Amino acid sequence: MQKHNSTKEFRYGEDTMTIGRALNLARGFETGILTTTIRAKVQENREVVEQIVHKKKIVYGINTGFGPLCTTLIGEEDTKKLQYNLLMSHSVGVGNLIDKEIAKLMMILKVHALCKGYSGIAIETIERILWHIENNVIPGVPEQGSVGASGDLAPLSHLFLPLIGMGKVWFENELKPMSEVLQQFNMQPVDLGPKEGLALINGTQFMSAHAVILLEKFQNCLDHADIIAAMNHEAMMGSVKCFDEELHNLRPYSGSIYVAKRMRKLLHNSEIVVSHKNCLRVQDPYSLRCIPQVHGASRNAWLHLKETILIEINSVTDNPIIFSEDKTISGGHFHGQPIAMPIDYAGLAAAELGNIADRRVYLSMMESVPGLPKLLMKHTGLNSGFMILQYSTAALVSENKTLCFPASADSIPTSLGQEDHVSMGSIGVRKSLRIVENLEKILAIEMLTAAQGFDFRKPLKSGVLVDEAHKIIREQITFADTDRIFSEDIEKSIELIKSKNIISQLNEVAKKRHIDFKNEGHELFGIY
Repeated sequence: MQKHNSTKEFRYGEDTMTIGRALNLARGFETGILTTTIRAKVQENREVVEQIVHKKKIVYGINTGFGPLCTTLIGEEDTKKLQYNLLMSHSVGVGNLIDKEIAKLMMILKVHALCKGYSGIAIETIERILWHIENNVIPGVPEQGSVGASGDLAPLSHLFLPLIGMGKVWFENELKPMSEVLQQFNMQPVDLGPKEGLALINGTQFMSAHAVILLEKFQNCLDHADIIAAMNHEAMMGSVKCFDEELHNLRPYSGSIYVAKRMRKLLHNSEIVVSHKNCLRVQDPYSLRCIPQVHGASRNAWLHLKETILIEINSVTDNPIIFSEDKTISGGHFHGQPIAMPIDYAGLAAAELGNIADRRVYLSMMESVPGLPKLLMKHTGLNSGFMILQYSTAALVSENKTLCFPASADSIPTSLGQEDHVSMGSIGVRKSLRIVENLEKILAIEMLTAAQGFDFRKPLKSGVLVDEAHKIIREQITFADTDRIFSEDIEKSIELIKSKNIISQLNEVAKKRHIDFKNEGHELFGIY
């Protein structure tokens, strides 16, 4: 999370947040700013809250207790203390701390929501959160404890404990008490006013921040899955008829059309395809023939989640919403159900992408594939070849299947029944992220077997993009003539996928060769 020299500015509360911009802000490629307009809007909304307190109007969360204590009135002199007690009492998270980048994303998404000007928070509080973001003073947030309905209460409480000088933060690569960091900077804790604590901890930023990372990782897997599948398709001399444009127009799902077109681009002018044009094979197994339908369905799920999260990260999700002194609404925008269900759907879609990849790994090792030696190695018996790599993909695919039960199908009442239906989206998003991380490993193994099988087709060439991808792999991982410690190859392959190096280099080749995916100037891969 090193800070970079930023060249772009993002106007919190005004500009539209996207997945790419959220990631750029977290990684220091863009700087977030508060404009004069937003400062005025936030201040005006804050003054409304102060008037409500002064006039003793009864408004939930401002001068009442929380949850089942919503009918308990709080005196004006105690409204500030109420906010501190709220942050402390709701900091009940357990388990490992979440990744620092996700915690930073949570703060970024929260600032954007607060700057919409409906949360009744003070501009000084927002400025302190920005100080944390800009100086990489990142709160330690436990991963468990949210049910994803009254907002992500527990994780958001931990996220903002440091504002009042409590909790722990990551600073200079160490986890330190916030009180020490404040002393180091000669700073004082924030003086929270009425409603501010509730504005901070009500919201879906834990789920949304995880979903941003989920979308990035899943898209990277989708892009690599197509490239790897094309390479494996060539290794097994699959038919390209299943990618025919006219065929897919008869069942025009956007994902299927997208993947079929991408496969045609990847395999364009392939000598391998021409070499078996007149073979007697009638049809291929489904893991080759149905790449557009299966990969495309997973891509549709990714797109659905992306569209949902784009709405979420540009929304106001705390409670109550302050419109004016005479209009404050205690609604349910904190409820995670709108994103919890697409999150579960995305996890299922990622698991299926791994499922079909494992089938191709298995298929490539069979003696029935013309021109490929059994287990992808010529001298087996003394050598086991690539047999045990498929054990790993089988294990990972099975693990992913056990993670596919939708968390959003469950609900356990909380807060003495006041919060009687909850989304469990926080559990779903952590689970889906784990599925995608397993998918990275499955694809890394398929990449090894695809590259190995592809070598047996030489000196024939594939399309320029597949050849380039194979070249990049071979720069990192050599062809295997005999058995070796394949876990080392797998680790290199995983890192190659995570680095997105293949994606960036294929985009460069496509640009030089004028291979334009949609004839609209888009890059072939990695579109946000």
